Amino acid sequence: MAFGWKLYGDGKTPPLGEAVAPDERLSWPRTIGIGGQHVVAMFGATFVFPLIMGLDANLAIMMSGIATIIFLLIVKNRVPSYLGTSAAFVGGVAAIRANGGDSSDVVGALLVAGVVLALVGLLIHVAGLGAINKVLPPAVTGAVVMLIGFNLAPVAAGVYWPQDQWVALATMAFVIVASLALRGFLARISILLGLVFGYLLSVLLDVTAGQITSPDGTGTVSTRDRINFDSVAAADWFGLPDFTAPSFSLNYSLLVIPAVIALVAENVGHVKAVAEMTKRDLDPVMGRAVMADGVATVVATSVGGSPTTTYAENIGVMAATRVYSTAAYYVAAIVAILLGLIPKFGALINIVPGGVLGGITVVLYGMIGLLGAKIWKENRVDFANPINLVPLAAGIIIGIGNVTIAFNDQYQLTGIALGSIVAVLAWHVARALAPADMKAALLREGSHPVAGTTFGHVHGDEVSPDPSSVDEVGRPGVPRRNPGEGTLPR
Repeated sequence: MAFGWKLYGDGKTPPLGEAVAPDERLSWPRTIGIGGQHVVAMFGATFVFPLIMGLDANLAIMMSGIATIIFLLIVKNRVPSYLGTSAAFVGGVAAIRANGGDSSDVVGALLVAGVVLALVGLLIHVAGLGAINKVLPPAVTGAVVMLIGFNLAPVAAGVYWPQDQWVALATMAFVIVASLALRGFLARISILLGLVFGYLLSVLLDVTAGQITSPDGTGTVSTRDRINFDSVAAADWFGLPDFTAPSFSLNYSLLVIPAVIALVAENVGHVKAVAEMTKRDLDPVMGRAVMADGVATVVATSVGGSPTTTYAENIGVMAATRVYSTAAYYVAAIVAILLGLIPKFGALINIVPGGVLGGITVVLYGMIGLLGAKIWKENRVDFANPINLVPLAAGIIIGIGNVTIAFNDQYQLTGIALGSIVAVLAWHVARALAPADMKAALLREGSHPVAGTTFGHVHGDEVSPDPSSVDEVGRPGVPRRNPGEGTLPR
């Protein structure tokens, strides 16, 4: 796919029940607006996780844009995704620092993990789709997508929301109402509008109601303004982020490499979710997607940046907007690169009140988790079958509840990583131990709804089984629409 995106219709927002395909775009002003919304969606996590890992946040923002461009080029623009900072390595990085490692040791270990991830992606690409579909069937990928989304719930409920519950509630209500009451393009950028609304509301409340007493981002209760612009005034307008050269240690690398297992499952789950929404068969580029994530991680960490992964937050934006254009992701990537070179803007975004983020994330994170349920529904996963019910239930609760297994003082698995591993491995163990009738019941479940089919367009909520069908204006491969089941979230 070249960079010549086809203009969708008249370039305006698609009507209800239709969508903008990866190789299409809206008008450039609208595409820039959608790209801006992707920046907003990824910014919080991409900025926060480097801070948790002790890495430079501005560099992480800049490298996330470069990583996204690398990813889109490797997958030939077929998988619309944004690559932000991965949370899967937070535990391993903490273990490295607990053992005396510095930032050079951290990024060196992460670079090695990126190489391993890229090699796994290459193996998937060479081995074919059969291997990945056997290892990660729809029951498992749905569970992984769900636990990834719902694992973020404590961040929304425990970190952001308590900082200003009333602003959080008002922002959440605004996003919900805006997505339903507004029309056209404004409805599609309801999340971005919600952030602006919450930001302005916080400024207004500081002026009219005075300071607030509540926990800050670290959990410390204090009396303070909702927004403090001192850090913005002190920051430079232009400047390079801090670069860090990696150093390599086998012991430190072993602390983060197991997270690759979770990242493979996470990437496959995200690609499956995108395939569900776009109604396209993306299995042929599954290996490329995993490999691209690994390559992007190598490039980002080689200069001291953070490890990357496809972002579920941006999948949530696509679910809300039904705009899957990769042009919007290039816009988002360019904006991120430029923002990484503007410390003052980074400071401005960094002071977005926690209550505002609380209102936005409860919507976005919930949408991410429900995409896992949609994968189950579309593939008719049978939860009356203990093969599906028991192991996946365990993996989901482990992921959502951040259950931890500590192997020793230096290494532990927790949350998404452990939940994904349990969901994948325990499902296969259960299948191997199950009686013949339970195994036979799995055959009655549906395969991936677009597996083995190539569609040239994305319009509508249900896909036609005949890829050679044409629509009323003679475009090949336009899926037929069923106004009932399968409607994508607005």
